[in-house]
Amino acid sequence: MAEQKTRVYGLQFGLLCLSSFLFFSSFNMIIPELPNYITKLGGAEYKGLIIALFTLTAGLSRPFSGQLADKVGRVPVMLVGGAVCIICGFLYPVTGSVAAFLLLRLVHGFSTGFTPTGTAAYVADIIPMDRRGEATGLLGLSGSLGMAAGPALGAAIANNFSLDTMFYSSSLAAFLSVAVVARMHETLDNPNRFRMGLLKISRSEIFEPRVVSPSVVMLLTVISFGGILTIIPDFSEYLGIQNKGLFFSSFTLSSLAIRFLAGRVSDRYGRIKVLRVSSALLVVAMGMIGFATSATGLLVAAAVFGVAVGMNSPTVFAWTIDLSHPERRGRAMATMYIAMEAGIGLGALSSGWIYSNDPSRFPLVFWTGGACAAVAFLYLLFFVKNEQ
Repeated sequence: MAEQKTRVYGLQFGLLCLSSFLFFSSFNMIIPELPNYITKLGGAEYKGLIIALFTLTAGLSRPFSGQLADKVGRVPVMLVGGAVCIICGFLYPVTGSVAAFLLLRLVHGFSTGFTPTGTAAYVADIIPMDRRGEATGLLGLSGSLGMAAGPALGAAIANNFSLDTMFYSSSLAAFLSVAVVARMHETLDNPNRFRMGLLKISRSEIFEPRVVSPSVVMLLTVISFGGILTIIPDFSEYLGIQNKGLFFSSFTLSSLAIRFLAGRVSDRYGRIKVLRVSSALLVVAMGMIGFATSATGLLVAAAVFGVAVGMNSPTVFAWTIDLSHPERRGRAMATMYIAMEAGIGLGALSSGWIYSNDPSRFPLVFWTGGACAAVAFLYLLFFVKNEQ
């Protein structure tokens, strides 16, 4: 047992958690201020594209990052994602048009198309199956801390200094995440040197059929998250919340306490049972957000949303790893991540279209996300067997 704990919670796992915290802090730091930023550039009607374009390239790059993670190594793939964040943070301040801004969002998406794929494959390499839910919960907790600290810190920097300083701070966080990853040893046996031929991917290498069920659940449950990322900054301002990052901090912090527990429960009682509870709770949370009429009500609803996400995310990740073949683990994680990006992108696009800068439509945006989570619950209840 002592040996097993060393494998799971040794130095490499600790470095991975630290790097994940810094990486998620980096690109989440700027999210609360982007709707106002594009509005000042004259593109208020394109708010739905802020997240959608980001997730588009993230999703398109998943097959390539999965292939490279399985062939070249986990660490190089993580480094690429961090490098993209560093570069983009320095380019945002020089975007002087809506078109340039949207193009940069498209490029920035490559970061999450690479780093999380490499991270997930790395974790699968060093974690025994019977501790997988627990460990992915801890790793997710690190990323959640970054998602909590990033928006609040970014909004504070923007309010007290400038938007440019916020963007440069985002680059600094990404640089630190790369510095941490660079010290980690590679877990892939006999990695190949990179060559252009590795970027040629057949249809069979894009999709891993073994992980269809977790991918479906991921897609349906993150549609609500796409809406949250797109609309919450405006909704927070509408309710009189000055720091638009507070919602993100509230829901993320509430997910921290549940992530570790949810991982352990899913290890013991099964992934499906936990996911049924989390998807049902997500329906409740989105309903509460839609009904919120005050800052207090919104932050309480954000906490419930955080519990649902904290249960859902590590469990889907662990379930995906359970079903994947070791030699195609990068491909399996890429498949799941493609579903995640597709769900977030759909949520962002649909929420921007439904909202259309009309405050009276705020509730409909969130209730639509809740309806998708309800479909996920029904899918888990009637179409997925407990032993999967």
